[in-house]
Amino acid sequence: MKLKTLLLAGGAVLVGASSANAGGFQVYLPSQQSIGMGGVGVGLSMEQAAQFMNPGAMAMLRQNGVQVGMSFTFARVAFRPASGGEQRQLENSTVTPFNVYASFGPKEGKFRAGISVYTPYGSSLKYEKGWEGRFALNEITLRAVYIQPTVSYALTDQLSVGAGLMILSSGSVNLQRTVPLPSAEGQIELDGKTKTAFGVNAGIFFKPSDKLSLGISYRSKIDAKVEGGDVTVSGITPALQSRFVGNKFDATLPLPATVNVGIGITPTEKLTVGFDVNFTQWSEYRALRFDFTKDGQPAQVGTGTFSESKRSYEDALTFRLGGQYMVNDKLAVRLGTGYDMSPVRDGYMTPETPDNNRVIATAGVGYNVTERLGVDASFMFQAIQKRTQTESDLLNNGTTDRPAGTYRTNISIPGIGLRYNF
Repeated sequence: MKLKTLLLAGGAVLVGASSANAGGFQVYLPSQQSIGMGGVGVGLSMEQAAQFMNPGAMAMLRQNGVQVGMSFTFARVAFRPASGGEQRQLENSTVTPFNVYASFGPKEGKFRAGISVYTPYGSSLKYEKGWEGRFALNEITLRAVYIQPTVSYALTDQLSVGAGLMILSSGSVNLQRTVPLPSAEGQIELDGKTKTAFGVNAGIFFKPSDKLSLGISYRSKIDAKVEGGDVTVSGITPALQSRFVGNKFDATLPLPATVNVGIGITPTEKLTVGFDVNFTQWSEYRALRFDFTKDGQPAQVGTGTFSESKRSYEDALTFRLGGQYMVNDKLAVRLGTGYDMSPVRDGYMTPETPDNNRVIATAGVGYNVTERLGVDASFMFQAIQKRTQTESDLLNNGTTDRPAGTYRTNISIPGIGLRYNF
């Protein structure tokens, strides 16, 4: 197996592995209120997190406020090689995506401004030592933080618009895998930081009546870039050192644009129901390339001065349905579900994204401690459908830089949040 196996399998790590609430490497955990309702919110105006889900809805909020939340992602991944043998388990790891939202403006006015900080990409995966896919991937860790200033304006009592500047303010990635050698096994590690990048989040919100609301929002594509990341190789025999002279790498990964449509229905004062559809333009992700350098010049790492791996993702849809019922003035209960279609085609699955269509179930509660202070708890369970990738799939697509076998993945995500209105 060639060295490029590793460096390409790690590409999605630049901005996320399959860890949370969307296909591919996208993470969708807007807030504890939204999570409890299946992730809906594009067609609703209920909380400060509207500036993430639909900036146009933020102007319809009738209070200033701050809310913070954190989720704890526990993924259980099992792999059985196509050649037979024992089932391999992913070592347990915990990822803690967080969100902070605040908005301000005249309580009865038409204008509202907000600021949000969130972690839309964050993952940690570590496979068992000696597993069959170790030449593609052993371990990855990702950290990324977004900042989004947002403005929203109510054109009329029923129609509002909004937009925010998405800023990939900081991020880091670490990837490790095993290098096959004639008489031994070496190790290689990629470690780098993403450059600051920018995108736009915009939306429109329309509420024709007290019982019905509609929303549409758009999140633009962002190219996440790592320049001058470190390449560290160990355990390489002296005779092969001349093939591993590159010590830096550059890579770019497209974070695809999304179009989101939502409907909100409030049949009674106590009950709110939302339905969202998310369309993600994953087809932008065709391949991943790494360029290796030393002292600013192209340099060899393994088989060449660059490596490229096919991804060939497809555009995909996610469907979300959820509701909230106010038991009384203090207690709200929430339920939701969703179906997330995977963008990963047969024969293109990699260890950092052992992805497939997934069924989502959520629940949550909210409690108003005082008129201003509230607490929210949420729980999400995702069952990613079992998926088998055969040797024939890999040969037919020219993707033999990843292992053949069967993956099973379940993800549990409890979360807690606080909100304060003023």
